[in-house]
Amino acid sequence: MTASQTKNRAQHTSPDTLAIDLRTAVMRTSRRLRVEATGEVITPGQYTVLALLNGDGPSTLRALADSEHVQAPSMTRIVNALADQGFVTRTPHPDDGRQVRVDITDAGRAVLAEAREQRTAWLAQRVAGLSEEDRGILSRAALIMQEMSGR
Repeated sequence: MTASQTKNRAQHTSPDTLAIDLRTAVMRTSRRLRVEATGEVITPGQYTVLALLNGDGPSTLRALADSEHVQAPSMTRIVNALADQGFVTRTPHPDDGRQVRVDITDAGRAVLAEAREQRTAWLAQRVAGLSEEDRGILSRAALIMQEMSGR
């Protein structure tokens, strides 16, 4: 679809149809980015946990499981694998001895940064193949989507 066809379609698209198109595009792109940047070092689930710990700081297994909408045993497996690789540490929770606090290590930050660079490189390669007009449209769309999501 050319940029003018895209513009014409956008002018005649209902909010519901646009919402479906956006959701589909975002989910497919997100899935592809997750696959492109993981591979042999960390899994997509491990990447997400490292990103949470890097952004939000130390957390409990329960909070991580709740955040990712997974069961506690699944999160325990993810954290155990990350700990075995030296990407996270587990320490007793300072306020509740029954809980474990998980934190990212410098090695975890390094592997997270590498995965993010791979994701950016993959996406930049795709964007480079677009016309200047389409890159402009995507730039504006990215700003609008950030505004919509409260960022």
